Amino acid sequence: MEQQLSLHLKKFNDRVKVMNQTNAKELVLSPLDARNIHSEIFELLTKINDLTNIKKEDEATVSVDFDGGNF
Repeated sequence: MEQQLSLHLKKFNDRVKVMNQTNAKELVLSPLDARNIHSEIFELLTKINDLTNIKKEDEATVSVDFDGGNF
């Protein structure tokens, strides 16, 4: 999954890993890093929303009537 992440999300993920490994108590982001991560998260949310809407539109209702035939 990490291979599919964008550059800024990969960098953020790496920094969080280092923070966890060193037991650091905080992670400080520059304003530029924060903006880039914010932008990429919202792009992902938009894609998820679009894919969810497409899936709902593709779902067709199937009606089946059983009349018993020549019973």
